[in-house]
Amino acid sequence: MKDKLKNISKTTLSHDWAKLDRIDYDYQFKDGEWKRLSRETYNRGHGAAILLYNPMSGNVILTKQFRMPIYDVNNDEGMSIEVCAGAIDNNDSALETVIRETKEEVGYRISTAKQVLTAYTSPGAITEKMFLFVAEYDENMKVTKGGGLESENEEIEVLEVHFSKAIEMVKQEEIVDAKTIMLLQYAQINQLIK
Repeated sequence: MKDKLKNISKTTLSHDWAKLDRIDYDYQFKDGEWKRLSRETYNRGHGAAILLYNPMSGNVILTKQFRMPIYDVNNDEGMSIEVCAGAIDNNDSALETVIRETKEEVGYRISTAKQVLTAYTSPGAITEKMFLFVAEYDENMKVTKGGGLESENEEIEVLEVHFSKAIEMVKQEEIVDAKTIMLLQYAQINQLIK
């Protein structure tokens, strides 16, 4: 790939909550022609997400929270139903991140989880790679009410819904978050909940 790229230059356009860069570069196409291209990339680091499922009750834990980017493009879709997730901070591993976020966002203490997928959810513009996990839960693991951290300005509603309802919510486009859809479909394909 490197032999098809040259003259790469990067200009930082913003570095507030995350970093927005414009990258200019020469790219060689299949016909041998070189073209000068320009793309913007949004870098907010990598993230991790987890689907908590209870094989006994058939339920899954989801979250509901306001997302300004969604609201900005469609005022009717500002609230987003998602799996528990967060940014990988402070040199934590993806596993450490989902364990921390599970307690903060939904109030369950887990000790381990299984990584099942890795994905770039919007590779044309966003550098974030998502590490996707699943883990079983039961009511004995509930340690707080969840809801996120006030210090991070989080206001998260915790949802416990039957897996079949969650799948129906995907079909009805009530759930439109890519990482959540991928994890629910992973659970469906692999029959995690019978």
